[in-house]
This record gives sequence, C-alpha cells and structure tokens, in this order.
Amino acid sequence: MKILVVGSGGREHTIIRKLKESPKTEKIYAAPGNGGISKDAECVDIGVMDKAGMIKFAKENAIDLVFVAPDDPLADGMVDALTAEGIRTFGPSANAAIIESSKVFSKNLMKKYGIPTADYEVFDDPAKVMAYIEEKNQYPVVIKADGLALGKGVIIAQNRDEARAAVKEIMEDKKFGNSGNNVVVEEFLTGPEVSVLAFTDGKVVKPMVSSKDHKRAYDNDEGLNTGGMGTISPNPYYTDEIAEICRKTIFEPTMAAMNSEGRTFKGCLYFGLMITPKGPKVIEYNARFGDPEAQVVLPRLKTDFVDIIEAVIDERLSEVDIVWSEQATACVIMASGGYPLAYKKGIEITGLDENGQVEGATVYHAGTKFENGKFLTNGGRVLGVTSSGDTLDEALKKAYAAVEKIHFDGVHYRHDIGVIPSAD
Repeated sequence: MKILVVGSGGREHTIIRKLKESPKTEKIYAAPGNGGISKDAECVDIGVMDKAGMIKFAKENAIDLVFVAPDDPLADGMVDALTAEGIRTFGPSANAAIIESSKVFSKNLMKKYGIPTADYEVFDDPAKVMAYIEEKNQYPVVIKADGLALGKGVIIAQNRDEARAAVKEIMEDKKFGNSGNNVVVEEFLTGPEVSVLAFTDGKVVKPMVSSKDHKRAYDNDEGLNTGGMGTISPNPYYTDEIAEICRKTIFEPTMAAMNSEGRTFKGCLYFGLMITPKGPKVIEYNARFGDPEAQVVLPRLKTDFVDIIEAVIDERLSEVDIVWSEQATACVIMASGGYPLAYKKGIEITGLDENGQVEGATVYHAGTKFENGKFLTNGGRVLGVTSSGDTLDEALKKAYAAVEKIHFDGVHYRHDIGVIPSAD
C-alpha cells in the first residue's frame, strides 16, 4: 500500500514508524513532514489544511490510504473531503471531530448523556464570566477557550486576579483567535491524570494501553502549560478496576452518545481523564492521537497497525484482536529554550546519526528540518526521545541516557518525567 500521512510533528513520525512495520506498507508519504520524518517517508510540500492539494496528490500518486493526524484539518473536514473523492481515509469526519474542536459541545454532550465530568458553565461575555467566578469564589478555577488552541487554551486560575487575566487573554485579547469567543468555566478536579486513546469504528470501542502526560514546562509541574513535555506508559494509577469503570461509564457511553447525535466517530478517540475521589471523570476529549502520548502508546502495539486502520474504516473493528507489549515506555521531550513562549529556530542538533536516531532509544522528530546534511531545530518541541524497558524505571533510565547524547544550544527538557509523587 501507498500511504499518505498528514502532519509534521512527533505524533506523525511515530505513526509513520509504526506503519513502516506493516508488511502491507510499500511506500509512505508525509505532508508536509519534517527533517526526521524525511528519513522514514517521502516528504511532500502540502500544508495540512490544503484539502485540494491533498486530493490532487492522492489521486496522482495512487494513494491507497490517507491518515489525517492533527486536530485542525480534522475539524476543518479534511477526512470528509478525501472520502467524498473515494480516497480511503483514517480519522473522524468534521461533525464528529467537534468533540475536540468545541469544548462547549463536548461538555454539553457529557451533561446530556450523564458522562462524568467537572461541573461547568458556558459564557460568551467576559463580564458575566467574572461575575460568575466572583460569586462562586472557589479557587482554583479552570477557564477553557471553546475552540482549538494547540493544547494551550486551558488556564487554571488560583485567585481572582489570575482569573481576570485569563479571561482578558482568551476573550478580549483573543490570544487563541475565535476559539476564545466562548469559554467554559469548570470546577477544579483533583487526582491523578490519565490519558487513554481508543480505536473506535462507531460500533465498538477498543481502548489502547494507558499513558501519563506531563504538561507543565518545568520540573515539579511548574511553569506554563505546554503541548506536553514527556509521557510514560502504562500509567501507574490506571488499574484494571478503574479501566472497567471507564469502559462502562465513559468509553462506551461516549461512542453511543455520538451515534445518538448523528455524529458517528471513526478513528482514534482520546480520553483525558482524572481519577477523582468520586471516581474517573473526563477532563477533555481529543479527536486524534495525543502528542506525545502516541510516542509511548504506539511502540507497545504488536498488532499490524494497517489492519487496525482498515478495520476502523470498514467498521469491522470487532474482528481484530489488538495485542500490546507488556513492556513499559517513556518519552522525554527535548524542547527549544523559551518554549512554550518565544524561541529560536535553525539551531544545529548534534549527537544524532544520519537517520536522526541515537543508540538505545527511538528519536521521534517533532520540530526539525534537515539541511546540508545537518538536523536543525524548527519548532518548540524538537525531539521525543523514547525507550522501552521491562519496568518503567528501566525505560526512563534508557530514555534519559539517550537524551544525554543529544545537544543543541538552549535545549530544555524536564528531569522528572515518570516521577510519581508518593502523596498524590
């Protein structure tokens, strides 16, 4: 099969590396890809939002399968456009991807169908937001931009001043554009967070192995929220008992709710969960593989990835037995100095081999370019250095040992990925 993967980050590199393992894969293209991806696939200069460009390329190159990985093109209907042209495509339609692209939609869906989540209210007026927050006077409080915001549209305000600053940033300064026209104000939940990705064809939902993301920029969960600074799998808090509760109260009810709304979801549905004292609750949904969750989940997949993708498209996922490795995986993100705010690009990366790899780990490239025989930084999150081991501790030691071999000026990474606080 000739496969086209839409996207340019670490998640896409992970997907491409897993697709390469399938004997059914003949050639992989990436649009637009990145420096590291260029060593595993042929990169083509088509923007992720360019529907006409994707369709034209897929037809001219007899593409058998397109995998749309990022959130923006999914929300914009990339899958619908390709499917309408008879091109087999993995990912949800726009009317199903709304589960991620609108926080208001997803919160209302959970309320309507009794899916456990934090209490909330929705507002379109900054003054009303503040009146509500001040009246409640319960801090911390969670303030979320309604639309897509690169994983950064959620602010946890510790007091009234921080709440005011958050509302101004999202609704008045429009830091996230029209995503901030409406906001969701939520109660602050406590407990360990768990990410669970799931394959679903709209008929059955098959959860993948669990993972834990580390969102804050600095050690000890300090600093700004980022797109993710590292991940581990499995998540030590996600027991078999919790998994069964999630299946009954969250995973299957969400699939059924989307079907009831005429928004059948086919693809990878991401559940961001919190294990609260009152049981697991949904923090957020994503309509695609998480990044960097994919970097620790997909390496544990033993079943042919192409077989699963085809089963999802053809709505016969129930026929596929999905098998996972018992090994643990850990991913440490190496980011540009200054991320998630301003950072420089074009800095040479040393320590990688000619394929952009390092011994003892798999290096998934997120923000790199390859010029004149050198890998250069080209984004905020640059590399996802990932290792496996019989234990989580072993996987982490191997990942950090690999990180030590790689360098670029201003490199920044967390030193406490996978460290589980004893009194969480």
